[in-house]
Amino acid sequence: MANFAANLTYLFTELPMPLRFAAARKAGFGGVEILFPYDIATKELSGCLAGAGLDFVLMNCPPPNWAGGPRGFAAEPGGEARFRQDFDKTMALAQTLRARHVQIMAGKAAGPVARECFVNNLKWAVERAPQASLLIEPMNQTDMPGYFLSDFDLAAEIIAEVGAPNLGLLFDAYQAQMIHGDALACWQRHAAIARHIQIAGCPGRHEPRQSEISYIDFFREVSASGYAGWVGAEYIPQTTTEAGLRWLRERRNQ
Repeated sequence: MANFAANLTYLFTELPMPLRFAAARKAGFGGVEILFPYDIATKELSGCLAGAGLDFVLMNCPPPNWAGGPRGFAAEPGGEARFRQDFDKTMALAQTLRARHVQIMAGKAAGPVARECFVNNLKWAVERAPQASLLIEPMNQTDMPGYFLSDFDLAAEIIAEVGAPNLGLLFDAYQAQMIHGDALACWQRHAAIARHIQIAGCPGRHEPRQSEISYIDFFREVSASGYAGWVGAEYIPQTTTEAGLRWLRERRNQ
């Protein structure tokens, strides 16, 4: 059975952040994701993780600009110095929290110059933090208009070009379905480079039950591929988080 992590940016939002950890553990999750944990005191965050006995599975890089600026810029030409400065801040926090994975956000850009910028920044990052597991994630143009990395095949090409053992793919099944129309076939093409999985129903990004994606078939393929990593529940509950967790109980009983 897969190890499931609750994305606390989306789940248990009925509770203040410090209480979400215990709620996730009680619900049956073994780990958590937080997209941008930068506005939470590190000591408090560490205490919440330890108190609930949870692994910290995933966080994003760089710290977001909530004042209208970019929330990622690794592929934006001219932003190299800023990317590298913020990457170091991210890795210091990730090391303290023992984060298993850090996802590097490409940002909004287009064209061959942006691709070159992204590859160069990734090559720098994998050498800067050789002990870290770094990930890239394609995002669909409906939810993230203008995002540079919006194709799983392109992500595979870039990972191959960087050629580093500590760079892999964040396989979000929702994103794969939105981008390519067949999450299962996309997984079959790219399972070998996937280091982390995220799930949600499609369309709507709600619970992974009523969905264009057959998660019964998807998890069968995941198991057959030998994947032994974490699966992050990154979705928007239709009502309360607890009311929508039937899918998790079903998976734990299989």
